[in-house]
Amino acid sequence: MKLIDVNTLTLNITNSNSLKERAKKVIPHQTGTFSRSASHFVEGIYPVYIESAQGSHFTDVDGNEFIDYLCALGPITLGYNYKAVNDAIINQLEKGILFSLPHRIEVEASELFCDTIPHADMVKFEKSGSNAVTGAVRAARALTKKEKIAYCGGGGVWHDWQAAMVSRDGGVPEFNKQLLKVFEYNDIDGLEQIFDENHGEIAAVVMEPTMYEKPKDDFLHKVRKIVDSNDALLILDEVITGFRFDLQGAQKYFNIKGDFTCFGKGMGNGLPISAISGPNEFMKIFDELWVSSTNNSESLSLAGTMAVINEMKEKNTIAKCWETGKILYDNWNRIAEENNLNVKMSGYPVRMHMDCYEHDGGVSAELKALILQELVKKGVFMSPSWVGISYSHSKNDIDSTLQIFDLVCKDIKKIENNNYKKFIKGNMPKTVWTMKILPTKKHIS
Repeated sequence: MKLIDVNTLTLNITNSNSLKERAKKVIPHQTGTFSRSASHFVEGIYPVYIESAQGSHFTDVDGNEFIDYLCALGPITLGYNYKAVNDAIINQLEKGILFSLPHRIEVEASELFCDTIPHADMVKFEKSGSNAVTGAVRAARALTKKEKIAYCGGGGVWHDWQAAMVSRDGGVPEFNKQLLKVFEYNDIDGLEQIFDENHGEIAAVVMEPTMYEKPKDDFLHKVRKIVDSNDALLILDEVITGFRFDLQGAQKYFNIKGDFTCFGKGMGNGLPISAISGPNEFMKIFDELWVSSTNNSESLSLAGTMAVINEMKEKNTIAKCWETGKILYDNWNRIAEENNLNVKMSGYPVRMHMDCYEHDGGVSAELKALILQELVKKGVFMSPSWVGISYSHSKNDIDSTLQIFDLVCKDIKKIENNNYKKFIKGNMPKTVWTMKILPTKKHIS
C-alpha cells in the first residue's frame, strides 16, 4: 500500500465548519460529548464532523481521510465498521431491538461475560461507563451502610457523586463534595490518610487500575489490603482498561481483584453498553436497589458485545494491539529524540499519552498543539488527551504515521526560541475539565 501523501499542506473543512455553525443553533456546546467538540482540538484546522469510518480510518464530511488514534474516545477496540460485529447486529435486528420481556440474548451475553471476566459470578448491563460506576457506588453504599468514597482516576463518571469534584459541577448538590476524598495514583500514604481522617465512613475506594503511570511498590495490592482492613469495598473502574489491556481486563493484567468491576467502551466496539460485575455476595444487592433502565436490555448491543468478545478470543486481538502499539510507542520516542524534541509517548502501548516539554523542562501546550496541527494536516488524527490502538491498525498505518511525525519534527526543530505559537494557525485546544478537589496528602508532623 502507498503511504499517505506527506506533502498535503492544508485541509478543506468547509462542510465541517458549516455543520458546526448549524449545530451551535440547536445543540449546546455543538455536540453531545465535550471531548468531541471542535474546541477540544486545534479549532479551525481540525475536521469537525465525520461522514464514515472503516477499520482504523475515518473520512470527514469534506472527503478528507485520516488514520484515527482516538478510537471514538476509546470504544473502538476492533475497528470501525467491523464485519463480525456488524453481522451480529444485523442478525439480531431482524429479530427485534427491544421487547416487553427479556430476550434470551441477555442470558447468553451474561453467561459469556461471566465466563470471560475474573471474579464475575454475575453481571448487570448498563448503557454507559458512568452508569456502571455510579451503580457500583450505590451498591457499595447499600452494602456497607457508609456514604463516603475515596477516588483515584481520570474522571469520566459524570453523575452527581463524581461531578462534584470537577470544574463542570453546576447543579451538583454541595453536600456531595463532602462525600468525596481524592488520592493520587501510587500515593498509598494519601489513601491511608483518607481512612485515618474518615474512620468507619468510607464505603468504597473507586479507582482506575491505571491511567498512564505504572503501579510502584506493590501499590495496587496495598490498596486492596487497606480496603479489606477497613471493611470497605474496592470498585475497579475498567471502563478504559477493560477489553484493552487484556481480555480479562486489568484485574488479570495486574493480578488485582475488585469487589465490583465496571466495564464499558471497548466491550461494545462502539455500541452503547457497559457492565457491573462481581461475586454473588455483592451482586445480589441489585435485587434490592433501583438500578434499572428501559434500554439496559436492548438486544443489538448485547449481540454486538458477544461478537466482540468472541472475536477477541478467537483472534487474540489484544495481543496484536500491544504489538502494534509498541512499534508506534518506541519509534515515536526514538524519532523525537533524534530530532532533539522532548515529545514523548508515555503510558502503555495500548493507552498512550503525548507529553510535550520545552528545552528547559517546562510543559509546552503550544508545542503539543503545533504537532497535532501538523499531523492532522497530513492525515494523522490524534487527540490532546490520549492515543489509542485498535486491532485494525496496520503496519502501513504505523509506518505512515511515523514517517509523517519525522517530517513534522524536522520542520518544528527549526523554529527559533521555542516560538511555536507563531505557527499555530487554529485556536489552542481547550481543557474539557479540571479537578476542583485537591488530593489528600499524608500529614507530616
